Amino acid sequence: MPNDETDKASRKKPTRRLRLVIAYDGSGFRGWQSQAHGDTVQDCLEKAFASVAREEIRVHGAGRTDSGVHALGQCAHADVPAGRLTAATWLKALNACLPPQVRVMNCRFVAAAFHARFDARGKVYRYRLTTAPVLSPFERGRAWHVMEQLDEAKLRAAAALFVGRHDFAGFTANRGKPPTSTTRTIHRIRVRHIAALTTIDFDGDGFLYKMVRLLTGAIVRCATGRESVSEIKLRLDRPSENGTRFVAPAEGLTLVRVRY
Repeated sequence: MPNDETDKASRKKPTRRLRLVIAYDGSGFRGWQSQAHGDTVQDCLEKAFASVAREEIRVHGAGRTDSGVHALGQCAHADVPAGRLTAATWLKALNACLPPQVRVMNCRFVAAAFHARFDARGKVYRYRLTTAPVLSPFERGRAWHVMEQLDEAKLRAAAALFVGRHDFAGFTANRGKPPTSTTRTIHRIRVRHIAALTTIDFDGDGFLYKMVRLLTGAIVRCATGRESVSEIKLRLDRPSENGTRFVAPAEGLTLVRVRY
């Protein structure tokens, strides 16, 4: 004879898995991850889903972004009621319920086995900084204003140290629960200059808590003469030895895309 749990399972509504690519201006949010105060990007999306579906729907992101960090291509999935709306209709309906700082750029139905976080194979982050004498109001909240000139040779030499597979224990912050491993692979770091604007792209298989901002902080400290390449290399080779740690501001960082 079926029990209550079996009855509940049999009455469960059929769903389809929707994969979303989301862009957001992180300036007014306390990061991606849902929190009690409710002013996160995940909270915002879940409210939009509830408005459209008239029921609570959990959104699962590819990973967290910190307070103030932006995204061009955050990926997420959600299980939505089957048969009601097309993917194109979900796109329009969700964007109609979201604030202008958050937009679903595209969405499509995928296999039920797809998972935005566990299927991710890598991410690309971009850090923007400007050495302009005066910070443009259009760069406010979008770039780190560095008041000193950068030595490009030192900047590129410091960035090159991090390419490859390393133990990045010296370049992560404590979130309360230590990761199972602090070893990550950075496939490429690309540095570009356009006038006073410098962008640094980090392409890797995964990133630890505040890792990109700590890497950027070390690179910029080296490029401004506050830290040597050898000091950074020592911290990378011997993560147990404490060194100077500087976290670059959140507003310069953007999650560009998630690789699958």
